[in-house]
Amino acid sequence: MTQTPTAQTPAPGQARAHFTVPAKHPMVTVLGSGDALLRVIEKAFPAADIHVRGNEISAVGDATEVALIQRLFDEMMLVLRTGQPMTEDAVERSIAMLKEETGGKAVETPSEVLTQNILSSRGRTIRPKTLNQKRYVDAIDKHTVVFGIGPAGTGKTYLAMAKAVQALQSKQVNRIILTRPAVEAGERLGFLPGTLYEKIDPYLRPLYDALHDMLDPDSIPRLMAAGTIEVAPLAYMRGRTLNDAFIILDEAQNTNPEQMKMFLTRLGFDSKIVITGDVTQVDLPGGTKSGLRQVREILDGVQDVHFSLLTSQDVVRHKLVGRIVDAYEQYDSRNGK
Repeated sequence: MTQTPTAQTPAPGQARAHFTVPAKHPMVTVLGSGDALLRVIEKAFPAADIHVRGNEISAVGDATEVALIQRLFDEMMLVLRTGQPMTEDAVERSIAMLKEETGGKAVETPSEVLTQNILSSRGRTIRPKTLNQKRYVDAIDKHTVVFGIGPAGTGKTYLAMAKAVQALQSKQVNRIILTRPAVEAGERLGFLPGTLYEKIDPYLRPLYDALHDMLDPDSIPRLMAAGTIEVAPLAYMRGRTLNDAFIILDEAQNTNPEQMKMFLTRLGFDSKIVITGDVTQVDLPGGTKSGLRQVREILDGVQDVHFSLLTSQDVVRHKLVGRIVDAYEQYDSRNGK
């Protein structure tokens, strides 16, 4: 980064862009503490030189990169105007979206993705952080049955839960039903100690944890006692018709084909279903086919059913998680899995 004033003239084949940060926005919100955000931008665009003087930012260099830098600062300002801070992660994801756009794909802008609020709870706002996450959330609004398929950490269950709570609070549905198959390698419920609820609790605990992030924890027992929120193993869905409900089936890769069909046919009037899972993490006994793997072949192209695919690029946990997911995918492809 250059902090000295310059009126650099672009060399032949280069371009120059200039951006003025409005006085109401401190430069630290744009450049980051210790210029951390600026360093992310400079690393992403090595063929351009970025110069800062006061609240003036200019970029000189490769025409494509300079144009992207101009777009990036425009998008960052749109996000900052909403009162939402820019983070290094948000800048990296914004750059990735803009580069994808220049690759010829029509995509939503970074500001559209990063400022879409789903749910606010106890001073914290839940929103998509990647383009695929936004498309997944939009699909839940548009379709009756949505499959969210992707690796751990992509937010597929968490965002579905946020949409369920949003639908309940806005009275689009009267209840939320959260379910999981109680399947784990080497274990059967009958051999576990304790009562039935003590046996199934470890399988359903992640769903309770997400609920506590989104609702007042004191209200959850009351809502569950009233049947407004139900958390139960998949076997409890058999024989029911679920009307006026937002239903989430989590860990769906651990359903067999018969269970998947049983669950899908529980759909009643004015209800919505979201099914989430990771087809690379099947815990079913050897030889048992995953209902989640099979259902895409069966329902692909069926009206009002949507498949949202999330990838390691959508992992919103520690950055290392995305690299771990990629490494496992490469290992599986090398070994023919």
